[in-house]
Amino acid sequence: MVVRVEFHTDIADAPGYTCRLLRKAYRRGLKAVVTGDAERLNRLDVLLWTFEQLEFVPHVRLRRGEQPQAALARTPIWLADDAPVWPAADLVVNLGDGALREPERFERVIEIVGDDEAERHAGRARWRHYTAAGLKPVHANATATANDNDASS
Repeated sequence: MVVRVEFHTDIADAPGYTCRLLRKAYRRGLKAVVTGDAERLNRLDVLLWTFEQLEFVPHVRLRRGEQPQAALARTPIWLADDAPVWPAADLVVNLGDGALREPERFERVIEIVGDDEAERHAGRARWRHYTAAGLKPVHANATATANDNDASS
């Protein structure tokens, strides 16, 4: 499988950006896993309920140590600290500071990089990690990607 690793950089509002990105994925019928530290995922969990009035992006929060249940597999978006078994996903969004383990399991990986220096530094380290693993990361147009009206995938 060819893995597409995209870096979306200089994101001023990473949680809001991620909500729009996941809403777009949901509207397209894609299954997505979002990974990162527990604090970021907890914040995203709340925002997915509240970022747009009268709109819901179906998701489930899977915390470290919890075992996925069959009902969770029907949910299109998983917010997962670290799980030994993730559902089959079209897309993985990484909000964490470290690179994904086994990115080759997925068709598409999106790395979200904020606009502060610490996040840029961590993003550069992840880019080097993927390159060293033989992958060819690309810098994506973050504005177009999160825009719900964008026709690209």
